[in-house]
Amino acid sequence: MTDNTTKVERFRYLQTTPRDKSWGLAVTTVGFQHVHPGDDYPLSVHPAGYCFQENKRRVLNEYQLYYITRGAGYFESASCSRTRIEAGMMFMLFPGEWHTFAPDPETGWDDHWIGFNGNFMDDKIRAGFFTFKNCVFRVGVDERIINTYHEIIDIAADEKKGYQQLISSLAISIIGRIHYEDTNHTYGDSYITRIINQAKAVMKEDMASNRPLEEISHSLGISYSMFRREFKKRCGISPGQYRLELKLAKAKELLNNTNMSIADISAKLHFECIGQFSTFFKKKTGVSPLEFRKQGIKKD
Repeated sequence: MTDNTTKVERFRYLQTTPRDKSWGLAVTTVGFQHVHPGDDYPLSVHPAGYCFQENKRRVLNEYQLYYITRGAGYFESASCSRTRIEAGMMFMLFPGEWHTFAPDPETGWDDHWIGFNGNFMDDKIRAGFFTFKNCVFRVGVDERIINTYHEIIDIAADEKKGYQQLISSLAISIIGRIHYEDTNHTYGDSYITRIINQAKAVMKEDMASNRPLEEISHSLGISYSMFRREFKKRCGISPGQYRLELKLAKAKELLNNTNMSIADISAKLHFECIGQFSTFFKKKTGVSPLEFRKQGIKKD
């Protein structure tokens, strides 16, 4: 079992009102967890009604959508036989139906989930858009879906007035994309495209570890030379440059929204020293990290 200090997870359980439900769909929970190989699953104890044990059957009174973006495992429900789950796959949980799932101990996985209820989804089931037996979907590792999950988590954390209607609408956009991908099979367009999308997601979510790009490509079953060539062909930049763009975006976010020192930001993003970070940042933005932070403060 991995030391609990290494846990990476974010989740929220939300209260809903009759007015929220009148929107057609109300979000009850949303979260993300990075499950290392050998971790107990799930990572944390969850509220009564959501308690979950590996290989134990659980029944919920809501819908949930799980999205696996790294690793592999299994899923099984009353209507769906035991199914191998891999990165890029989603599965839906239905209210009142038992289910069980877990990552492989050898790989762990990254899972994103969102729970919801309301007439919107009930109507889609009655209309046949989704069925109890057709509950596993191959959508590929898609940054747009990942970003939507994290956007919902961020909005839910603040719980500002009207937030339920906003996150519920974002949840509906995920549901719509699943139906679109499943209907048109766009996820099957290209094996290489799926590999590249998965690599981009890994680089984005695993930025703090700074895994070598060669290691990422090999973990996805492709040589680094082919990975680099195909990545640049499809994205217009090399995977190394793509990672630097991610670091730049993260640096701007940390400078604007946290009190972290320049040195700490440099270390977090795995630059060799502050000087290297400052040179990189100024070359990309035209100003130093400190000047960028001061400009942000002035705008506020």
